[in-house]
Amino acid sequence: MNFTQNQINTIVAEARDAAHQAATNYFHTVLRGQDQYACGFAWVDICGVKGNTKLGRMLKAAGVERSDYKKCFSIWNPSGLPLQNVDVKEAGASAAARVFEKYGFTAYAGSRLD
Repeated sequence: MNFTQNQINTIVAEARDAAHQAATNYFHTVLRGQDQYACGFAWVDICGVKGNTKLGRMLKAAGVERSDYKKCFSIWNPSGLPLQNVDVKEAGASAAARVFEKYGFTAYAGSRLD
């Protein structure tokens, strides 16, 4: 994959925006605007990119953190919504993963209950 830093910044911003839209939509349509039910965390993992490569350095520069134990780049709560419901956060993480996949990355949404 050959990307410039501006392209990586744009991809990360697009993923965060898609996550925000999906999570907000889920919150308002399914939960009817109430932060209720199971609490938890969600994230998107971008796998297969080494941290010491040009692409890895560009992801770091775009604010994507490298996980020490999974060896993937991760964005926790990519939607940025300050809610506790795990389903809302999962909707956002899944949307972010789809954006990264669209650009050729191997990306997975993950979550866990609190």
